[in-house]
Amino acid sequence: MSYVLHYAPDNASLVVRLVLEEMRLPYRTALVDRSRSAQHGAAYKRLNPVGRIPALETPHGPVFETAAICLWLADRHREVVALSPDLSDPARGPFLSWLFYLSNTVHAEMRTMFYPSLIAGPDPRQQAVARQQVQTSLATHFDLLNSHYAPANKALTICDLYLAVLLRWPALYPVDADRSWFDVSLWPNLHALAQRIEARDSVRAAATAEGLGPSPFSNPQPATPPEGSAL
Repeated sequence: MSYVLHYAPDNASLVVRLVLEEMRLPYRTALVDRSRSAQHGAAYKRLNPVGRIPALETPHGPVFETAAICLWLADRHREVVALSPDLSDPARGPFLSWLFYLSNTVHAEMRTMFYPSLIAGPDPRQQAVARQQVQTSLATHFDLLNSHYAPANKALTICDLYLAVLLRWPALYPVDADRSWFDVSLWPNLHALAQRIEARDSVRAAATAEGLGPSPFSNPQPATPPEGSAL
């Protein structure tokens, strides 16, 4: 069984790539050329009707939405690496709560920070107000996550991989905005998580493939991908 990950460098598809690499599943990539807005084209929308990155082609048809893809892979290939609690595990409920908190709340708000015109319209002043509000909200989310991720020897899950990526983006994007509000070292437990995750061989492979540098989560640098663009 092999998968095709439709991706763009340093986009949400990075989370899926980390899961595929961690589970050592066979896959190949297909670049979604953002410079041509290929994600909005008819061909790509047959895979992801929402027109966002990523999409994963599987033998059973395409799957889209980052958390859905990751959970689908984790549950389907549990015998390879257990990145999600089993259905009968009491930890399943809390795991799902945190996964969808990351996806539906933290990631969704972050997207609003990157594209404030989606809620504020074309007025730059209104966009600045919206972005400031989202930054304040995200800081509160990171406070909560920092308390949740107290140092402990817990089994790796897709939540950890997802969160590591979410710790990367605010340090780099939007490129034309003030990002001084964010410093992952302000949240020591999250900083430690970022360092643990980026030390994994699977993460190093993904970072090399997308040009993310040696410390992609604890000290992010702009991506220098071998193909495509992060923006």
